[in-house]
Amino acid sequence: MAIQYNKEQNVFRLDTKGTTYMIGVTKEGYIGHIYYGKRLQKAYGNYLLRTEEPPFTPAVRKREKSAFLDCFPTEYPTGGIGDYRESCLDVRDESGSIGCELFFQDYKIQKGKPRLVGLPASFGTEEEVETLEILCKDAVLDLQVTISYSVFEANDIITRNIKIENTGKQKLRLEKVYSACIDMDNRNFEMMTLTGSWARERHIQRGSLHYGKQLVSSIKGASSHQEHPFLALVTGNTTQETGEVFAMHFVYSGNFIAQAELSQFDQVRMVMGIHERDFCWNLGQGEIFQAPEVVMTYSMQGLGTMTRNFHDFYRNHLIRSQYKYKKRPVLINNWEATYFDFNSEKLLDIAREAKKDGIEMLVMDDGWFGKRNWDDSSLGDWTVNEEKITSGLPDLVEKVKEIGLDFGIWFEPEMISPDSNLYRSHKDWAIQIPGREATQSREQYVLDLSRPEVREYAYQCIASILHSAPISYVKWDMNRQLSDVGSTYLDKESQGELMHRYMLGVYEMQERLITEFPDLLLENCAGGGARFDPGMLYYSPQIWCSDNTDAIERLRIQEGTAMLYPLSTMGAHISDCPNHIVGRTTEFATRGHVALAGTFGYELDITKISAQDREQIKGQVELCHKYQELIQKGDYYRIASWDSYKPFDAWEVAAKDGSEVLLTYVQVLAVPNAHSTVLRLHGLDALAEYSLEGTEISYLGEELMNCGFLIPAQPGDFKSSLYHFIRK
Repeated sequence: MAIQYNKEQNVFRLDTKGTTYMIGVTKEGYIGHIYYGKRLQKAYGNYLLRTEEPPFTPAVRKREKSAFLDCFPTEYPTGGIGDYRESCLDVRDESGSIGCELFFQDYKIQKGKPRLVGLPASFGTEEEVETLEILCKDAVLDLQVTISYSVFEANDIITRNIKIENTGKQKLRLEKVYSACIDMDNRNFEMMTLTGSWARERHIQRGSLHYGKQLVSSIKGASSHQEHPFLALVTGNTTQETGEVFAMHFVYSGNFIAQAELSQFDQVRMVMGIHERDFCWNLGQGEIFQAPEVVMTYSMQGLGTMTRNFHDFYRNHLIRSQYKYKKRPVLINNWEATYFDFNSEKLLDIAREAKKDGIEMLVMDDGWFGKRNWDDSSLGDWTVNEEKITSGLPDLVEKVKEIGLDFGIWFEPEMISPDSNLYRSHKDWAIQIPGREATQSREQYVLDLSRPEVREYAYQCIASILHSAPISYVKWDMNRQLSDVGSTYLDKESQGELMHRYMLGVYEMQERLITEFPDLLLENCAGGGARFDPGMLYYSPQIWCSDNTDAIERLRIQEGTAMLYPLSTMGAHISDCPNHIVGRTTEFATRGHVALAGTFGYELDITKISAQDREQIKGQVELCHKYQELIQKGDYYRIASWDSYKPFDAWEVAAKDGSEVLLTYVQVLAVPNAHSTVLRLHGLDALAEYSLEGTEISYLGEELMNCGFLIPAQPGDFKSSLYHFIRK
């Protein structure tokens, strides 16, 4: 059994194949964290709660209850009662006071995992997952809290979520609800996060943990370009293959906080959940609030094991799309080819040329609707601009399909332009603070998706277009964050619910979309990578990684992204040079090799690129088809990072059965007077023989893994090579 309860010790034990997580309950009913780490055989370790030493539990020493609460390793801490570290739950009662104290009431262990209504969440069969529900209660508030743990034994993953029910008569206000907490002693931890900005998302950041609070967060209404809902604590000198890693990842796409706090007693509190800024939820009698899910994993074999735990878990237990392991079309998107300056004939020219080189889908990006010739109008007016699409959308799609390509289309359904028929008719549909001029961003406002009629309108706009023509793919974009957070729909007591209700509205619309159009390939996007998170992955099997398609900048972006997400989730395209964002010129072959580590496509005007570049496209498309299954299903290993003071970057994908390995090497900067570089591979059969494709050379697996493979020195910056090893 993955979950056991020892009544004598009063300890819950959650076991995966390689880890153990233990929770203890004191005689008074305080729920404490005992242990998370390497799999144990028999131990229960409840002495680690330190209840037999000062300041003792309140039952023994009531006069020092606050001192006890301020150091007890609480499994789900609450605010207002004497624990001065970060709380996970703050509740205000009708008197206006904040205070909540939870005590253990009961528990339930069940096979499988209940769904989280209205929220993205992991799933599994009764054979794959087991769930523990710990029922707690605050008798004063008459509030019931269920702390849920789902154990995915084969993946070394434990997920957590919180459900809160008002079982009393007074109206309560939830002013903070986090989803998970781990209290443990410091081990000279370092903190790892992913940070960045537009066009340079998810760069890896690592630094020593100091006293006080360190956090990443977003209050932008999206998980954001700047921060990411991920936090890992790692022991000193942790590498890809060595060291301990404690990681949390939030299955949510809105405001979040991920924080580590080092206390006066050298204890670390690690928390994750919805950010308390702009959050307040009214909980009337009998009402329930369900918090989103946190995914946790522990590795004692470095970051690489953490990565592969997340990859396998998301592939098997979060992504639902039929495209998860299905061949995805090689597409060409007209955005960087034309921006807003296109018409039917231009799109058909691109399609005809693309077909000659094996490209399989044309995607029509922004600018096809309303009177939109720039980004300053028409969002919300989702009718075809027949000055551009001269014979109508159905005719264009039919002509593209006659050429031999599938057709995809771009939407930004969450937004509204001030210059639109929709805004002129329904100004109250925009998020706004009454009496205050709303802040524009990209000359647009955000639709109030807390309103049912707004969700219905926006959804029907998408559905009517998809019903009008055989469209295979939708790119769902969001090009600004939320501000002026107010709703003309919600009453004044409920304004604090807007941010979360907005996110629930997005989830509702996307769930409806993939249900009504089950064969649709949905790709999420938010101004590039502002909403690349596990919540979005539940609805779409791929997410646009970044608006920056420069191959060299993408090395950093894709390294950070691939630390958590399967390669098959990362939208990665070849674009023109000089690159439109950074102005860098990189060889066409290198651009192809970098884009191959994701969902492969093109973002350029194929009718205008050089003959030398054009000649390479057929071969690149063939490589995509050849390696797509390996990239979708294989184990990812990060071998080197040019972001870590190396002049080169390297990663590898190995088949799970050891039958093949694909190594990608990018020489970012040439080194003078250099010898060959040794790279040690992973995931091979030690005694099996492997041939290097395209040569007569063979290696033993143990040679490649322990002695290494030699990458020859070569002149020139931004060079790359692929090496494919096949077991004989």
